[in-house]
Order: sequence, then C-alpha cells, then structure tokens
Amino acid sequence: MEVRGPNPDFEDAFRTATKGRAGALIIIANPLIIRSIKQIVGLAAKNRLASIYEASRYVEDGGLVSYSANDLHQWSRAAVYVDKILKGAKPADLPVEQPTKFELVFNLKTAKQIGLTIPPNVLVRGDKVIR
Repeated sequence: MEVRGPNPDFEDAFRTATKGRAGALIIIANPLIIRSIKQIVGLAAKNRLASIYEASRYVEDGGLVSYSANDLHQWSRAAVYVDKILKGAKPADLPVEQPTKFELVFNLKTAKQIGLTIPPNVLVRGDKVIR
C-alpha cells in the first residue's frame, strides 16, 4: 500500500489491503507514518492484520511485533564515537558500524485482539513481551 500527502487516507489503504486479502503488514517508518502511528496501529487491529514494525516503541503503542536494532545499544556506540572524536580522531578515519544487537518485541494484547496465537517457542525468543 502506498499513501501520500499531508492528509493520507489510511482507512482507504486498509480497505484496499483487506479486499486484496493481505495477511500482514510491514510498516516502514517515515515522518508521515510516525505522525500517524496510533491510527495505523488501530486500523491494523480493526482489520485483524498482523503487523511488524521497525521500532519497539510502535509495539508499545499497540503494534503486534517489531524486530529492530536495539536503540540503547546504538546510542551507547554513538557515545564511543563522540568520545573518539573529542580525543582527536578524524571522523573520516572511523569505521562505519552496522548494528550488532537486535531486539524482538511482541505485544500479546494485540495478538489476542486480532485472534492470533503466538506459539510459546516463538515467544521465548523475544527480548520483550508485552502482556
């Protein structure tokens, strides 16, 4: 689904998705999505669509699941770079790092709301489970 503009019609996008028999959603964050995340989370639940997000804060807002780089770990790595730069390292000489620590977060309230059961052997792999 693609939505655009200052006032996107998310309800129509969800209608199109359900008419097309979509089974799940992958939500890619951008300023439009971030601004409307509560509406998107609500529409996903209303339309009983499983949804995965790229940040755990969206799962805390009612999304179903997220798998993403651990923000706290990323910030601590950024602090290491700031320290090196303040001690005289040239930013261009520092290597680019990829995330190495990821987190998997589930929201069981949302799973129940959309009629989805997450198997226990999957739940134990989660870093955080919202009950």
